[in-house]
Amino acid sequence: MSKKSLSVKKRERQNRKRRLHNLKYKKWIKALMKKIKKAADVAEKKKLLNELYEALDKAAKRNIIHRNKAARLKSKYAKLVNSHETANKA
Repeated sequence: MSKKSLSVKKRERQNRKRRLHNLKYKKWIKALMKKIKKAADVAEKKKLLNELYEALDKAAKRNIIHRNKAARLKSKYAKLVNSHETANKA
């Protein structure tokens, strides 16, 4: 088996570093989504929803997730929070 060239080794280092950086954002988003689902009151859900918006926008801006996926998740969780809000009013 032939040796790996220097450029291949460098590319592997870069990919590993980028992968870990991207995972950090994805874990941040996943954690926020779980917190929103588990949150007890609507005020807390709204606060977490704003944090989720920020995380999704940053991830989309950095091409970690596609901008359409970010929009889809924002819409989904906004609906979730609003449905809890209307259920509590009734």
